[in-house]
Amino acid sequence: VQVEESGGGSVQAGGSLRLSCAASSSRWFLSMYCMAWFRQAPGKEREAVASINFNGHADHAEPVKGRFTVSKDNVKEIMFLQMNSLKPEDTATYYCAAAARSDCPLSTHAYNYWGPGTQVTVSS
Repeated sequence: VQVEESGGGSVQAGGSLRLSCAASSSRWFLSMYCMAWFRQAPGKEREAVASINFNGHADHAEPVKGRFTVSKDNVKEIMFLQMNSLKPEDTATYYCAAAARSDCPLSTHAYNYWGPGTQVTVSS
C-alpha cells in the first residue's frame, strides 16, 4: 500500500485549498481501509485532522470542525480534504495515512501507511 498527497500550496487567510491523497493498492483499497489526514507544524507534534472509514463515516478534529471536510472516491481511490476559511495556524505539512481497520481513531498510532506530506502555508 502506498499513499501520496498533492494539492498543497500557499493561500491567504480566509482562503481555501483542496488536498488529495492517491492510494496505490488493490481496487477495493479505499472500500476496506481506514484513511486519515494529519498535520505537523514546525516544532510541534503531529496532530490529527480528520478520518474516514470504509463506509464513508467521517470524523474531524475540533480545531477544523466546520471548516474542513474529508471525503473519498472509492472508484478513483482518492481521498480529499477540502479546507475552507483557512487560518495562519493551519500552516503545516499535511500527511495522508491509512490502516487496515474498520474504526478510524484520530491517533497517529493507529496508522501504518504514510505519505511523504504536502506543505500548506496560510498567510495573514
